[in-house]
Amino acid sequence: MTARELGVRLNRKEISAVEVTSAFLNRIQQLDDKLKAFVTVIGNEALSQAKAVDDRRSNGETLGLLAGVPIAVKDNMCTRGVPTTCSSRILEQFIPPYDATVVSRLRDQNMVILGKTNLDEFAMGSSTENSAFFTTRNPWDMDRVPGGSSGGSAAAVAAGLAPLALGSDTGGSIRQPAALCGVAGLKPTYGLVSRYGLVAFASSLDQIGPFAIDVLDTALVLDAIAGHDPMDATSSEQSYNPVFPQLQAQGEIKGIRIGIPKEFYAQGVEAEVSDLVRRGIEALCSVGAEAEDCSLPTAEYGLATYYIIAPAEASSNLARYDGVKYGLRSKAANGHIGMTEKTREEGFGAEVKQRIMIGSYALSAGYYDAYYKRAQQVRSLFCRDFDRLFQKYDVLITPTTPSPAFRIGEKADDPLQMKLSDVCTLPCNMAGLPGLSIPCGFIDGLPVGMQILGKRFDELTVLRVARAYELATGLAAKRPLLDGGR
Repeated sequence: MTARELGVRLNRKEISAVEVTSAFLNRIQQLDDKLKAFVTVIGNEALSQAKAVDDRRSNGETLGLLAGVPIAVKDNMCTRGVPTTCSSRILEQFIPPYDATVVSRLRDQNMVILGKTNLDEFAMGSSTENSAFFTTRNPWDMDRVPGGSSGGSAAAVAAGLAPLALGSDTGGSIRQPAALCGVAGLKPTYGLVSRYGLVAFASSLDQIGPFAIDVLDTALVLDAIAGHDPMDATSSEQSYNPVFPQLQAQGEIKGIRIGIPKEFYAQGVEAEVSDLVRRGIEALCSVGAEAEDCSLPTAEYGLATYYIIAPAEASSNLARYDGVKYGLRSKAANGHIGMTEKTREEGFGAEVKQRIMIGSYALSAGYYDAYYKRAQQVRSLFCRDFDRLFQKYDVLITPTTPSPAFRIGEKADDPLQMKLSDVCTLPCNMAGLPGLSIPCGFIDGLPVGMQILGKRFDELTVLRVARAYELATGLAAKRPLLDGGR
């Protein structure tokens, strides 16, 4: 059942929010010992939230479509009174005194927050194996990764532990796990959704977005969290026009122009993945779209550029974890400096330490111009290339990932291969574009994702194309069967 179908039944009082929440909490209790999607489950608080929604409906209040619908939140978004760990030992005991703006907006919609989902530590990773606590497993095959860094959120939605979830995307951390888990995942335009209360990884790249079973549910959550926020200096002041009502009214995509950038079908992308995506494009052409091959020459520099800019910003952002203000504080015999060194040594995992060191080096005197400045110049070329393509095309369609989900531990000793998992998603973040991954088929029983990229602040067209694809193929309805299914 989709989130909107739950919402309709809740508004008709055919079911109660307490019943819905209890059902999802029971499913978490049954399956999450194996799946490991959640870091924290707030069962009693979730039931209290649900009862409050039921009471308001009983008193005759008219509530929105999402009121009483449960949702999971990635554990790098602040939740007042609930631990926010970033799946890191350094924040293991941190309880924020405030809500992130997106969390406040979920509460404004009277949604029920089930808990916080697992991630690669500080969102640095592509498999959720870098969590300090445990590895989340892919519900399609428990021996495989769910992707990352938002692996917990993607796995929770795919396995039916939550109908909806929020993730964050710095270089593909929503779209990549969405592809590997067979769900829809949207990275909105940079600045469309507030980052206030999101624990920063790379501030010029991070963006919060939704996971859902299908495109309409994705649009419904986007409408709930999007829009200007004065608490975020990078928040766009452009007025937001809700997309869910427009998606319901606009079914056709006749005349939509699709670009197929050839560079995204190289760079280690498996032939079977490319074939499935191209079949997806053919399905869109069968319902009125027009497609042709094109080129984005700067794409080949995407990985190198990203892995200078993102670690540099991480190095700056993570300097605040010093054992003084909040989080872990390790004891040391040699005073404040020793305490800070030991706190960071014990609190950060290997991947985070590596990225901090790379970033600090790129920002250091004598190397700033050669690395960080030059990477930002290449980033400008990315934006220029995308702008050129979007003068001709409405959307670009690419694979989301080079392959289906790989086995847990398979790439742990090969950092380059691990980072290449995001090679198709990184350029979108550097240009600040909206990007959506939707399921487009299976290889050996494992889902494959198709990525749809659009113009800045044109989420509607991206979602329209994705919705047309879902209607033409019916692929959004497939779910893994766990313990007999749902």
